[in-house]
Amino acid sequence: MSEVVRETMEYDVVIVGAGPAGLSAAIRLKQLDADLQVVVLEKGSEVGAHILSGAVLDPCGLDALIPDWKEKGAPLNVPVKEDNFYMLGEAGEIRIPNFPMPPLMNNHGNYIVSMGNVTRWMAEQAEALGVEIFPGMACSELVYEGERLKGVVAGVFGLEADGSIGENTEPGMELHGKYVFLSEGVRGSLAKEVIEKYNLAEGHEPQKFGLGMKEIWEIDPEKHKEGSVTHTMGWPLNGNAGGGSFIYHLENNQVYVGFVVHLNYKNPHLYPYMEFQRFKHHPMVAELLKGGKRVAYGARAISEGGYQSMPKMVAPGVALLGCSVGMVNVPRIKGNHNAMLSGMAAAEAAHEAIKAGRAGDELTAYETEVRSGAIGKDLKKVRNVKPMWSKWGLLPSLVLGGLDMWTNTLGFSMFGTLKHGKNDAESTELATAHKEISYPKPDGTLSFDRLTNVSFSMTNHEESQPAHLHLKDASVPVSVNLPKYAEPAQRYCPAGVYEIVEKEGEQQFVINFQNCVHCKTCDIKDPSQNINWTTPQGGDGPNYPNM
Repeated sequence: MSEVVRETMEYDVVIVGAGPAGLSAAIRLKQLDADLQVVVLEKGSEVGAHILSGAVLDPCGLDALIPDWKEKGAPLNVPVKEDNFYMLGEAGEIRIPNFPMPPLMNNHGNYIVSMGNVTRWMAEQAEALGVEIFPGMACSELVYEGERLKGVVAGVFGLEADGSIGENTEPGMELHGKYVFLSEGVRGSLAKEVIEKYNLAEGHEPQKFGLGMKEIWEIDPEKHKEGSVTHTMGWPLNGNAGGGSFIYHLENNQVYVGFVVHLNYKNPHLYPYMEFQRFKHHPMVAELLKGGKRVAYGARAISEGGYQSMPKMVAPGVALLGCSVGMVNVPRIKGNHNAMLSGMAAAEAAHEAIKAGRAGDELTAYETEVRSGAIGKDLKKVRNVKPMWSKWGLLPSLVLGGLDMWTNTLGFSMFGTLKHGKNDAESTELATAHKEISYPKPDGTLSFDRLTNVSFSMTNHEESQPAHLHLKDASVPVSVNLPKYAEPAQRYCPAGVYEIVEKEGEQQFVINFQNCVHCKTCDIKDPSQNINWTTPQGGDGPNYPNM
């Protein structure tokens, strides 16, 4: 669509994504200079509609950004009161005592929150400062001026099913800025293009990912313990994959029940969604949920590579923020605080560059602050936990990872910095090398089939638009992935987007893009790297209420 003539709008800073990183950047820019023209573009139907996180929030980022957040009514209402860690077996559990845990694992002073609601509140603070926020505006294309990234194309609607321009097509507009901040979250399509174009990943370890799935439950008030935080490991994944669960008791007798599967698993027969559903039948979990009801469901990928996997974050005119870089502290299962701090650091670097007349240069000050400041220190302490788990398994990594985190609090590691090696797609092995896994049928009370659960994500896509899930080679799913890997897209997708069907005696690969919850797992885990996730038209996708 590069030949289309579009209207243009000029800003000082264009921010893609109204998550904690993008909104923190917008707020900080206006705090530094009220005259800066700042715009935030959000593909969700409203701010927060596409936000899904655990979440136990470390408020250090919010403390730095808006010190009086309590007085301003930030929705941090449930302080953590107790931490529980369990190793699960199929029929029971063992409590892991808290005292050997490194201090960074303590959740004292943190809050159980809906990050969707936190970002909605942050958007209100940003707008009060004069930030322009446009929800329902998917950014589908980048605009370059020579080697500098100049802006984005946003707001394209009504394309024909084949991607061509029709009589009802709205071509969108170009939004230009002195700087463009990409805060799309994990595996954003624009950040992916920038990383490839400017070769930003060179010299860094491959990014690693997990798939996080989450349900909100309303439970029996007698079983509810507001402020309780529980994490588990072990069953049902055991040796099939890394990962674990979280159970957070928030207000109003609600509980967040979540499950994370590390996407470097080898067995293509593994079915992450069904592992989650099976987990809820563990006696400890089933007793908690008995008599309750599930009220929401969602899923998204999580960046897990940590310190050694962060690519270069800047190129001429552009900076990558938050999960576009990968700033999750894996053992703490926390990244929102670092996302906020990254947004602030980018804003401060851009403000200085604009003030000094260097607009459009690389924001090297931002990269330096991330790697050497609070974010880098947070991630460096835990940099070996993920590769240890991948290389040596759960129990050795618990012992050695805990020891490494303790020594890192003293400023050194006996392991140095371990490497990740393969990316998650390359980790997938041939189907013939592994046994199929038998999963029990969902009972409709504790466990649910995928399509039923997807209806609780309030996902919707305009069906006449082009599919936003692109195959580089349409023949690969049936000719390569099916015989070699039993086509794992049928299983790794937590929304049932992909299926193999037989039509007229032939196997066909079907993409039900309407089901997509924008988790990006297919873009990450497809063993042939044949699927490219792009943005659908603005406003489409999940509509999470308070995830």
